[in-house]
Amino acid sequence: MANFLNINAQSTKQIMALVERSLALKQGAKPAGQAYTVANLFFENSTRTATSFQMAEQRLGWQLIDINPQNSSMSKGESLADTLKTIKAIGVDVAVVRHAQTAWYEHLDGGRHPLPILVNAGDGSGQHPSQSLLDLVTIYEHFGHFQGLKIRIVGDLAHSRVAHSNAEIFQRLGANITLSGPEIWHDSAFEQFGNYVDLDDQLDQVDVLMFLRVQHERITNQENQSFSALQYHRAYGLTQERYQKLQNNAIIMHPGPVNRDVEIASDLVEAPKSKIFEQMTNGVYARMAMLESIQ
Repeated sequence: MANFLNINAQSTKQIMALVERSLALKQGAKPAGQAYTVANLFFENSTRTATSFQMAEQRLGWQLIDINPQNSSMSKGESLADTLKTIKAIGVDVAVVRHAQTAWYEHLDGGRHPLPILVNAGDGSGQHPSQSLLDLVTIYEHFGHFQGLKIRIVGDLAHSRVAHSNAEIFQRLGANITLSGPEIWHDSAFEQFGNYVDLDDQLDQVDVLMFLRVQHERITNQENQSFSALQYHRAYGLTQERYQKLQNNAIIMHPGPVNRDVEIASDLVEAPKSKIFEQMTNGVYARMAMLESIQ
C-alpha cells in the first residue's frame, strides 16, 4: 500500500488508469480490492470533499470510523503525527486528511510507530489530488482526450490548491493552459504552466473555462475589506455576455462551493455548458478509484 498525497507524483500511465477506472466505476464496474478501516480527519470545513469520500468509502465496503478533529486530543495539544499514530495503533488502516497547513504530510515524524496509509484531501494552498482527478474525469468524459485542449483557469490563483494541482497535471497531459484573475492573486509559480491573460482574451477559443472560489479565509483582512462582489463579477466572473461567447462544445467548471453572482452568475451555475454538479457526481467515482489504488 502507498500514500496518495499528490496526483502529480503519479505517472501519466497511472493517472490515465485512474481516469478510466473512475469512469468504469461510474458505468457500474464492481469495486475491487480489500476492504479497510478508514478515518476521515477534516481540519477544514468541507461539504463536497468530505461527503464524497464518505460515499466512496461506503461503496467500496470500507468501515468508516467517525472522528471529529475539533473534538479530538489535538485540541489538547496533541500533534497530528501522534493523532495518526494513535488511530493506527487502535486499528485504522487509512487516514484521509484535509488540513490548512500546506504540505502537512511533509512534517510528520514517523518515529518507530507506524502511521496509517495517508490520503491527502487538500492541504492549505498546496495540493488537492482528488479534486484534480475528478476534474480530469469530467474533462475526459466530455472530450475523450486532453491533447490540445485550451483550458483557462480563472480566479484566486495564489491561494488555490485546485489551481496548483490542476495546472501542472493539465499541462502534462497535453492541454494548453492560460490563467486569469486579479493580478494581486497571480502567482509567478504558474508561469511554467501557461500565460497570464485577460479573461476575455480569445474567450471564443477556450474549451474548458474553470473558475476558482475567492478564498476569503486565506486572503488578508485588507483585501477582504476592499473586496466588492459586484466589481469582481464584472471583471473576473462568468457573465451572460461571456457565456454567449463560448463555443458550443465548451464546458464550465468550478471546484465549489460556488459564490453565486461572484465567480459565476447565479443563473449560469446550472446552464447547459456547466459541468459543476457533474463534477460532484464524478468525485465519488474518482475517490473510489483513488482509494482502490492505494492497495
